[in-house]
Amino acid sequence: MLFKMRRLLPLLLFILFMVSSCSEYQNALKNTDVKVKYDLAQKYYEAKDFKRANRLLEQIAPKYVGKPQGERVMFFLSDSYFQRKDYNMAGYQFERFIKSYPKSEKVPQAAFLGAKSYYKLSPKYSLDQTDTDKALIKLQGFINMYPESEFFDEANAMAKELSTKKEQKAFEIAKQFNKLGEFNYDLLKSAVASVDNFVSDFPGSIYREEAFFIKLEATTNLAMNSYEVLKNDRLNTAKEAYDSFRKQYPVSEFDKKAADLLKKIDKELQNYTEEAPQETK
Repeated sequence: MLFKMRRLLPLLLFILFMVSSCSEYQNALKNTDVKVKYDLAQKYYEAKDFKRANRLLEQIAPKYVGKPQGERVMFFLSDSYFQRKDYNMAGYQFERFIKSYPKSEKVPQAAFLGAKSYYKLSPKYSLDQTDTDKALIKLQGFINMYPESEFFDEANAMAKELSTKKEQKAFEIAKQFNKLGEFNYDLLKSAVASVDNFVSDFPGSIYREEAFFIKLEATTNLAMNSYEVLKNDRLNTAKEAYDSFRKQYPVSEFDKKAADLLKKIDKELQNYTEEAPQETK
């Protein structure tokens, strides 16, 4: 019997502790004494119980505006949102903290965690990249402002990752327009425009070679499926795309495909006649 009691004692003590803790927390939520809430919120925060800390900090934050402890409360509140993975609120609260306490020694850390909050909200490349754009702006601002920060390397790595995501998104758009152009030739114009924008925006991209080939393919297919009145000009545009591709990449994994496209262009140019209907496509 005594042996069983010894085995149960730790469990009973844990249950008593949890009941006491829950009771303490519930009483604090109902308590009108702000100091009681502040002390317990700090206790929970330091114990990494961010859920309870966050709830108490939400209650007392408005009471500490303009007071000496206000800076501490607002930073803890912002960070508790971050630690709970509520990144929308974390980003918003860190921005408020920086505006409210611009001279605080916590501003660099708040700027970093605010930027990291938006980084965490960035979706995969195939989805809308609004949050990615915002995260990049915040990260670049932090990088420019605090080059000596302990968070500098991490911020750089996150910015690079997001830039790569944006790059992939832009490239996939061009590829998709080119693919859909098989069924709707007007979309080939969008493919060409997307490639031009991509090459301009991401001059060092790993996708640059393929982007030049996509432009060649899109301009060729657009020319081949144009009305005669437009065909000659578009064939010459396609040939210019081939020359540009070859100038950039004399040796390429797309050599054979590019050569085949050039044959089509040259053959069509030889067969070209000036008789053409007066309609446009």
